[in-house]
Amino acid sequence: MLRYLAGAASALLLVAAGFVIWISRAGADDPVPPAPSAQPLFAPLSQPPSAPPAADKTAEQKRFGRYDDNEDGAITRAEMMASRRSAWDKLDTDKNGRLDFEEWAVTTSEKFAEADKDRSGALNAAEFLTTKRVTKPKKCAC
Repeated sequence: MLRYLAGAASALLLVAAGFVIWISRAGADDPVPPAPSAQPLFAPLSQPPSAPPAADKTAEQKRFGRYDDNEDGAITRAEMMASRRSAWDKLDTDKNGRLDFEEWAVTTSEKFAEADKDRSGALNAAEFLTTKRVTKPKKCAC
């Protein structure tokens, strides 16, 4: 029973404290500032906006610039082949400048070895299914 009386007394004390705080703030200045003066939502334009400048280079000029490494206005055979050089270097593992069949087929050999889980030298249907090429879905051009 004493708990109930203590709870009721503390609740009354909290209500009284809240009332005293509320009364003490009632005489203070208004905490809400005055509203700002009305401004027009859109200012009228003195002249219409100009269109953005067109791209300086066409798509073919940009493509030409990607191949022309030294920017001399001409694409040499070495500049044309440079984009394919890194792919060649990855395949040419012994760095002799030539690709033999094993170097050329290394990714297929690795894929086969990874799929052949039982190391039998042949792929069963379940193992062959793991070699399926994963393609990304094409994006809609709508």
